[in-house]
Amino acid sequence: MSYRIFFVFSCFLFFISTALTLLEVKYLKPQFLDFVQLHEKVYSSDKEHNYRFNVFMNNLKKAELLQKESQGTAKYGVTQFSDLTDKEFKKHHLGLSVKTLNQKNFKTAKIPKIRLPKHFDWRKKHVVTEVKSQDVCASCWAFATTGNIESLYAIKHKKLISLSEQELLDCDKIDQGCTGGLMTDAYKAIMEIGGLETEQSYPYYMKNMTCKFNKTKAAVSIKGAVTIPSNEKKMAKWLVKKGPIAVGINSAELKFYQGGIASPNSTICDPKNIDHALLLVGYGVKDKIPFWILKNSWGSKWGENGYYRLRRGINACGINVMPSSAIL
Repeated sequence: MSYRIFFVFSCFLFFISTALTLLEVKYLKPQFLDFVQLHEKVYSSDKEHNYRFNVFMNNLKKAELLQKESQGTAKYGVTQFSDLTDKEFKKHHLGLSVKTLNQKNFKTAKIPKIRLPKHFDWRKKHVVTEVKSQDVCASCWAFATTGNIESLYAIKHKKLISLSEQELLDCDKIDQGCTGGLMTDAYKAIMEIGGLETEQSYPYYMKNMTCKFNKTKAAVSIKGAVTIPSNEKKMAKWLVKKGPIAVGINSAELKFYQGGIASPNSTICDPKNIDHALLLVGYGVKDKIPFWILKNSWGSKWGENGYYRLRRGINACGINVMPSSAIL
């Protein structure tokens, strides 16, 4: 008798599970089709289309978990990466190779003694170039490097120019192009190469190509670089006095970030697992939550028009691990 009851109960649970799955598919399918249209996704076959839909559903569950665990005001959900597995996302859209990290090759920055304003944003001073896209190339390190130098040049010369990431992919023999690199290595490479051309003279093709650097077209050269102390107050002082900072963070929640102030715990966003580079351009406070403003390299459709706000003062996601800057 007990076996029959167990069998009937098991069948009931299976029926409920199947019904929930069918309801889930019915509810999420329109979302997926909207996603495909919005981000102009093209799949090679019905089989791939169905596979990507399953990935999409799994990713939404991950986004829901992030939202549940969120300690800030950030919103998580569908982004242009919602049809990618974590492995695909990491391979094509990150690119910070911390295994080779050796920041001892540069001097530690001498931090200016200043009183910090409550809010600060270099974008308002028109020294930050528009948000770019690394696309399907693990070149975040190159974009953080050029972003840092672009802003330093604009601050010094009152002229904002867009510099070439492709030159770093092609001519930097220290880093690994579309398979990863480091900003501190890129600074060294730029000094060895002899400078950076503009984006216009050396455009981005999101793949490794033959070096075509022309020294007569070099728009900017650098004298060296510094590492900035792993202290968020000192980082803020350097930022305000000197300019935007190239940083590395753990990308654990970026894949599904839509906006707001992210404040993940160290379990979700391990500060020891740094894998993505961004440009730190400012900071502020909203609803009593202090935050950093970071420029990403995933285009303006991602996040807050291409930007990310991360809680400040708790070393969130390892933002204090490897801050650095070129010296012009």
